[in-house]
Amino acid sequence: MLTCQKSLFNLDENIHYISCATMAPNLKSVEQAGIEGIMRKSKPHLITQETFFETTEPVKKRFAQLINCPDPERIALIPSTSYGMATVARNLGFKPNLRAGQEILMVHEEFPSDVYAWEGVCMEKGLVIKTILPPQTLENRGKIWNETLINSINANTCMVVISPIHWADGTRFDLEAIGRQCRLYGALFVIDGAQSVGALSIDIQLFKPDALINVGYKWLLGPYSSGLAYFGEYFDTGSPIERNWINRVGSEEFRNLVNYQDHYRPKADRYNVGERSNFILNPMMETAISQLLEWGVDNIQNYCKNLLEQPLKILQEKGFWVENEEYRAYHLVGLRLPASADVTKIQAEMKKRNVVISYRGESIRISPNVYNNQADIDVMIEGLLAGL
Repeated sequence: MLTCQKSLFNLDENIHYISCATMAPNLKSVEQAGIEGIMRKSKPHLITQETFFETTEPVKKRFAQLINCPDPERIALIPSTSYGMATVARNLGFKPNLRAGQEILMVHEEFPSDVYAWEGVCMEKGLVIKTILPPQTLENRGKIWNETLINSINANTCMVVISPIHWADGTRFDLEAIGRQCRLYGALFVIDGAQSVGALSIDIQLFKPDALINVGYKWLLGPYSSGLAYFGEYFDTGSPIERNWINRVGSEEFRNLVNYQDHYRPKADRYNVGERSNFILNPMMETAISQLLEWGVDNIQNYCKNLLEQPLKILQEKGFWVENEEYRAYHLVGLRLPASADVTKIQAEMKKRNVVISYRGESIRISPNVYNNQADIDVMIEGLLAGL
């Protein structure tokens, strides 16, 4: 059983940080990898043409292992969710039999980068964004919302964009069933893994998405401005949003760069961000994902469950609402307040106790990780109840 790993992080002792869904703290090992990367750049004579590839391949391999992808060549290095989604948007327009009036399906209050990405392609191709609303009732909310989404996927659906866990309220979506329905009707299936990969098991071979887009600074415990993406076969001959030199065939031999190449490196390598060889961020990301693999994602999820399972029952008894267990995870939970609660008062009580959580839409978002202990949760519960 995984125990508290707080000693591996540089967290302040008097701060109860329960907001990994906003930004993860650095592991000490990740911090050190970044410092070493900075020092490496200070001695550029040690950076060779081989170095430009040595920093990328380990990151791709580790991430591929994390999402159960047997082929690391399907992994690209990206700087952000918006970059990955822009790549998807650029290639959606090439989808066979795409026609005006077809729908891109998303759920209500999806993360903005997953929404804004489609503005251009919708205008150009006459596509329509269709938002699947949650039910009005809180009873069986997750079950009904999932069923409504799945039943909305039909022959007029060109793409479904979904997060495994809703970033604001913590609702869990059935990726296996959604993916199956997408394949039935020939719709592209795109996952935003930002609030899941690293704390919840995400299996590419089971869910079979066409793309998975993931930032690094949340549950991957990596640096800001660094992320990773999986691109399936649909994208193998697609068009990248950058046309840079290092993504071309033969780019590993610098003396031949004057011989311009029309062809890209295979599979997802065409979608790497420019300067993807980042000598600072890549070692940090590799170190972070290696630690996740050592801990085991299922162990991380179980650790969070052990932290929250009983406290959530206490809160429910006091009138707080949380989603049914089948449709939630434990690393990111959305709480809805009882009628007697005052969110402004709760915010004040949390600040008084140095508890850091998030407020998103109608939910209070709790997102612990392995650096949290029961004392953190106890202080948080005390603050929540003081706001009633």
